Amino acid sequence: MTLREKKIAALGEVKIIKKQMVTHDLMLLWLEKPEGYTYKPGQYCTVGRDGIERAYSMASAPHENFIELFIEVVPPPEGQLTPKLAKLEIGDKLTIRPRAKGIFVFKPELPKQFLVATVTGVVPYVAFLRDYIHTNKSGHHFYVLMGASYMDEFTYKGELEKLAKARPDLLTFVPTVSRPKEEKNAGWKGETGRVNAIAERLAAQWGMTPADTIVYACGHPGMIESIKEQFEPKGYKFEEERFWKEDD
Repeated sequence: MTLREKKIAALGEVKIIKKQMVTHDLMLLWLEKPEGYTYKPGQYCTVGRDGIERAYSMASAPHENFIELFIEVVPPPEGQLTPKLAKLEIGDKLTIRPRAKGIFVFKPELPKQFLVATVTGVVPYVAFLRDYIHTNKSGHHFYVLMGASYMDEFTYKGELEKLAKARPDLLTFVPTVSRPKEEKNAGWKGETGRVNAIAERLAAQWGMTPADTIVYACGHPGMIESIKEQFEPKGYKFEEERFWKEDD
């Protein structure tokens, strides 16, 4: 057995079972779930190809029989793994580390859950909600504020809108575009502006206080810093997960 074969055996391999290019630089991947692979909603898996590994949060909830990833494709030279992933097809294999990691998970202590995201940062929140429903939890309301430059980047918009309509007691969902005047956003009728520019207004509108609300921020580091500066000094419990560019 070669050194590479030994490494793969130690890590494990999974096949791609489904793939969808959402835009030219956003991709959905569904992977086989290794036998006995367990994790908490919001945690990440570490996958690789040709010896290059990266960590990605999982949108799939633990009860689902696949691993679902929503990935930004970063072009080379900065991007090392994602361009490889974009070229793969159904049936191709990735390595996967045997254990999921991460502490950006659902915190049930307070009833209002304010989940702020940019583009792929919505991934752990999708896992939160899928698991919350599957396990019949109650007593919380989720407020998902999701930002993107263009409306075609709202990959989970349909799922979240459907859930918000079916379960208004559980979910309030607000997508917002930061470049409303650009042609790609023609016809957009929702909120506009960056998430960090409208978060405080919406928090006040929804009656949030430090006594009843946990604020989560996931995605672009600049957005996270802004949300943190707005809410943490006021006494809000704050959780963060930074999605750095692939080479950071």
